[in-house]
Amino acid sequence: MKGINSQLTIHNSALILTNHKISAFQTPHSQFTNSLNHSIQPTMKNILLHLRIPFSFFLMPVYWFALSQTQQPDFSVAIGVFTLLHLLIYPASNAYNSYYDKDEGAIGGLENPPPVSKALFYVAWALDIVAVVIAFFISSWVLAVALLVYSSVSKAYSNDVIRLKKYPIISWLTVGVFQGAFTYLIIIQSIGNISLTDLFQYKYLFPAALSSFNLLGFYPMTQIYQHEEDAKRGDLTMSRLLGIRGTFLFTAGIFLLVTVGFFFFFQGKTIFTYPAFAVYLGLMSPVLIFFNVWFLKVLKDETLANFKYTMQLNFLGSICLNAFFVLLFLS
Repeated sequence: MKGINSQLTIHNSALILTNHKISAFQTPHSQFTNSLNHSIQPTMKNILLHLRIPFSFFLMPVYWFALSQTQQPDFSVAIGVFTLLHLLIYPASNAYNSYYDKDEGAIGGLENPPPVSKALFYVAWALDIVAVVIAFFISSWVLAVALLVYSSVSKAYSNDVIRLKKYPIISWLTVGVFQGAFTYLIIIQSIGNISLTDLFQYKYLFPAALSSFNLLGFYPMTQIYQHEEDAKRGDLTMSRLLGIRGTFLFTAGIFLLVTVGFFFFFQGKTIFTYPAFAVYLGLMSPVLIFFNVWFLKVLKDETLANFKYTMQLNFLGSICLNAFFVLLFLS
């Protein structure tokens, strides 16, 4: 037994010595590489999470609405514009906003946001620059300039120096106008190759306005669970200004106006022989039911105005609106 123990001791000592030798022979370059690999992996994962690419689904109805109203769409341009908006411009905006907000609580599409780094800031800028350059080649200077304007306004919304986000009315109008009417018009102009002067017609401006009003109602609901986080940063958002119950009532009022607007806009229009407005009401009815049931729960317990219910409403509303506008386009 003693002999076996001595052999084991000698063997273990040899292993320890070998490990020390291997460690000693590691060059500064290899040590730096290992350290870099360990730091890059979580950083890249965090960046991808903060891009919140799935969140682009919530803004997608504007694209389908514009495409459905384009008389002779150029489908190669349509695919390019879709990609630029949903995979570059919107994620860049999310990343830039995350970098300056540095949220510790839930944000749109991300319940547990990871820490941010300076790399996120550079990625946001890189995505915007790439999108603007590509836009020039797949469409024209009009789309490139429009995306540059959009990204600049998005940065003004989040940047600490300007920080439009802390002004409730200004930030509300900024999001509604630029994610709604402005985006609708640049999509339809690019895909339909419409001159800028021709854009100022009722048939383009009215649906663009409906897109904005839809977002003006939707936007405060996305802030309803973030009152505490926004208060820490000194951001008086529209939802904080309205209060939790006020946000529900305000959103209900805006959506009532939007529904009236769609009633007039869809007069005489059909979707596979069915009246377009009737199809709209049918597809949006689950959203209306969910909204009212949730509101009744919140009246009894305001803590239920939380991330979970907000994301469920956003997801349900986006599915129904996207489905409606896709059907409108296909018909």
